[in-house]
Order: sequence, then structure tokens, then C-alpha cells
Amino acid sequence: MNYIGTIHTKYKERFGIPRQSGLVPNDAYITFEPEYDDINAFRGLETFTHIWLLWSFSELKGEWRHTVRPPKLGGNRRMGVFATRSPYHPGRIGMSCVELIEVGSSDGHIVLHIKGADVLDGTPLIDIKPYIPYADSKPEASSGWLEEAPCQKNVLLPDDSREVCEELPAEMLSEIVQVLSEDPRPGYHNDDNRVYGMNYAGYNVSFIYEGESIRIKNIEKI
Repeated sequence: MNYIGTIHTKYKERFGIPRQSGLVPNDAYITFEPEYDDINAFRGLETFTHIWLLWSFSELKGEWRHTVRPPKLGGNRRMGVFATRSPYHPGRIGMSCVELIEVGSSDGHIVLHIKGADVLDGTPLIDIKPYIPYADSKPEASSGWLEEAPCQKNVLLPDDSREVCEELPAEMLSEIVQVLSEDPRPGYHNDDNRVYGMNYAGYNVSFIYEGESIRIKNIEKI
């Protein structure tokens, strides 16, 4: 399978990546391999507000599985892999619907600016297709065993937030809060005494759970 480009995001590790695209509207961008780095291949794409990305779970280890334990179900119930969006599908292909901000360029190369990607930084891109509302949007569709939309967590800043966040750009802090509000913890983790950590855009973010809220403990530049 040929890769046409690379998706660049602020997610430097798997933990913390939103479970679906569009939940956290963080900026990302796409660069392309020389064969596809031609403006003619993108003619008309700028007229769409959203696009589908097909990409590869290139960093996934292990074989595909017939059944998986979705985090949404607390990790203690199994579902058939084809009834989930688990990475452990045979084809290792991911699909994301993202907002297209701009078909731009940098140093003479095509760059797509997007929002809402749910992929690891450096993910190989397989293909792009425009999102067409009248065909792709199905408001009457059933969500199956995932009927309930995820509940966002309340995110609390550190007690000494002035000291912790004084050198952190306000926009970056806002993004970190958005990511944490989607509750990155697996559903089967319920230890409020555990300190969690994630690498976001080169910042090490440590946090704990306080009941139904998440409290940031520290944010350090790596």
C-alpha cells in the first residue's frame, strides 16, 4: 500500500489521543510525498469544509484480534472487532473526519491545515476524500452499543497554577484542557490515587482524578 503523505499532530504518544476525530479541534497539518506534492491533485478541495482521512496504524504491535475489550465498556466486556473502531483490525486502517482549514503551501510544497485529527504524530496517510454532508451524514443512524455520547470531565488547574503555567502559552493550556476533558484514562482504570502523564506537543502533563474531575498537577517542557 502506498502512503501519500504524513499527518503531523501534537500527540506524541498513544495515551491522550481522543478516541474519535473531531472531539478535540486541535490544529494539525499534512505534508505529501513528492509524487503527490502537486497542486493539480488538490484542485477543488478548498471548496469543502471537511475531509475524510484514511491512514495506517503504523506503530501498532501485535496481530489482529477477533474480539477486543473497548475502553468504553470498562475493559471487561468483549465485542467483535468489526463492531468496534479498535486499532486491531486486520487491515490496520484508520478513518478520521477532520475540518479542512486551508490548502496551503510551505517552501513550495503543498500543506493541508486541518483541525480535529485523532492520530499519532507522524502517522502515514493513505488517502483523502471529501466529506459530503448529503451522503455522509445520517442523523437517523443508530450508534449500536455506543448509544451514549462520551461525558466530558471538568478539568481543574493546579493549586499553584500561576507558577506551573506562567511560561505556557494560553492557547497551549487551552488545548491541554480540551484533551483531558475527553478523559484519556481507559475505562477500567479507577484509581484516584494514581498520577497519570502524557506527552502533548513536547510538554509532559501530569494529572490525577478527583471524583468526576481531572486536576492537572504539573506541566513541564520536555
